[in-house]
Amino acid sequence: MYRTHTCGELRLEHKGQTVTLAGWVQKARKMGAMTFIDLRDRYGITQLRADESCGEEVARAAAGLGREFVIQASGVVEERQSKNPKIATGDIEIRLTDLKVLNAAQTPPFTIEDESDGGEELRAKYRYLDLRRNPLKNALMLRHRMAHEVRNYLDSKGFLEIETPFLIKSTPEGARDFVVPSRMNPGEFYALPQSPQTFKQLLMVAGYDRYFQIVRCFRDEDLRADRQPEFTQIDCEMSFVEQEDVLNLFEGMMVNLFKKVIGVDIKSPIPRMSWYDAMDNYGSDKPDIRFGMKIHEITSAVQGKGFSVFDSVEYVGAITVPGAAEYTRKQLDALTDWVKRPQVGAKGLVYIKLGSDGIKSSVDKFYTPEELGKVAELAEANTGDLVLILCGAKRKAQTMLGVLRIEMGNRLGYRDPHVYAPLWVVDFPLLEWDDETQRFYAMHHPFTAPKPEHLKLFYSDKKEDLEKVCANAYDFVLNGTELGGGSIRIHEADVQQRMFEVLGISKEDADYKFGFIINAFKFGAPPHGGLAFGFDRVCALFGGQETIRDYIAFPKNNVGRDVMLDAPSRIDDVQMDELFLKSTAQTKK
Repeated sequence: MYRTHTCGELRLEHKGQTVTLAGWVQKARKMGAMTFIDLRDRYGITQLRADESCGEEVARAAAGLGREFVIQASGVVEERQSKNPKIATGDIEIRLTDLKVLNAAQTPPFTIEDESDGGEELRAKYRYLDLRRNPLKNALMLRHRMAHEVRNYLDSKGFLEIETPFLIKSTPEGARDFVVPSRMNPGEFYALPQSPQTFKQLLMVAGYDRYFQIVRCFRDEDLRADRQPEFTQIDCEMSFVEQEDVLNLFEGMMVNLFKKVIGVDIKSPIPRMSWYDAMDNYGSDKPDIRFGMKIHEITSAVQGKGFSVFDSVEYVGAITVPGAAEYTRKQLDALTDWVKRPQVGAKGLVYIKLGSDGIKSSVDKFYTPEELGKVAELAEANTGDLVLILCGAKRKAQTMLGVLRIEMGNRLGYRDPHVYAPLWVVDFPLLEWDDETQRFYAMHHPFTAPKPEHLKLFYSDKKEDLEKVCANAYDFVLNGTELGGGSIRIHEADVQQRMFEVLGISKEDADYKFGFIINAFKFGAPPHGGLAFGFDRVCALFGGQETIRDYIAFPKNNVGRDVMLDAPSRIDDVQMDELFLKSTAQTKK
């Protein structure tokens, strides 16, 4: 056999034993007549020693080793003279009796160390080398533990893991689908699932009352740090449940994951917050509640004083930055430039400084010190604080203030990645009106049920009534990131038909795209609901990171390319002909 032990296994109690290890050469150091080799596998590092007592052949082989050579090493476990407390095997070393090179290696293009000298693009190109580094190894081990604990918990609650198809019907109502041409059905296409939504509802109709799946999903959308074109969900559905049943069960799952995977105790019950309160107080439907700095409306206190910027808008809001009254004019000018960036979208920034020498503001000439003091009081500011003010249409201004709040939280160190503050956001609007297309869109998806108490509004023909309808929906939010969400589903065919009607989907279109599920509801669909957690995001946040790439073995880059495989790529003319395809894209030379 290639090895008797792993490179992270041996301790002083193994002293005197003859062992065989196999792995990669982390580094080799020649010191006079001795060569020391750090041998690495995924379990750890063990130091090997070759000296004159090992024989000329072993000494020669040891001297010829390079980084990342794959070797097999046999020898006797001895106590190290110079111990290394930083590694688990630091009390011992192996005095070699035999050494075989299993595979020589080229010098890698970057150092295989915890802190590598390779840039992100270079490491992505050689991802299989990057995966040898401890940070990525630890990330994937955390991912494994997470999946294991999810399965254990859901199995203990009576859930069945059931696989659903990857080749499905395209229903382009949300993000863009990835489509797959069918060779056997010329001119027709499958889509890759954005989620198993309709299938898990059909499983409820079929009587499988508790379903889950750790499943791959696909969305052809623009990417950012926490998005990939293919991603993994913990997808779940339950029958004969109301919202509280779902929240309680999956709150239990998350509390269990915190405890079992990273040893963190989360207090239960986890706080609940309505979507409206989240927007009014934090300017976000995924608020970070690790710190305060809430948004305060000050519209009535600042309008009618002759400042046209405030007088001409629907809403004026403020956040208070504790202890920041000492910000200089240069710092405030830089912050003003920051909020004017397209990512924020503000036209300017008003401030009030509550210094020990009195109140100062960028709008002093329009407001008396007493009036500014009233604004500071509404913003819950004290001496030493800085009040930052933005204005505009209500939701837009609140969103801008929410972005500014997060930025100030980052600058002041309030967003410790190892402090965890989860919450449930509930009572979302069911529908979003789009002025450009003059129609409603489902805020969650078209299978989300309205709150039972809002059914009358749901059947109204008035736009203002429909805008008031709340969804029986919920999101699980952690540290300013939405980790998962779901809803109680529509389970009655007439209510589902009404939803399609409100969304402007004709009966013909609804029958074509969703006829299978509408028909299924007619055969006795139980009340049901569920949710899905973004598994990659859960892993990243549990690991104290905001980007998910390190928690995916082979991720895409920020334009959806796999630079290691050089994919996507062209296919040859024979394949194109077999699939009845013709490209209209201009080939770049």
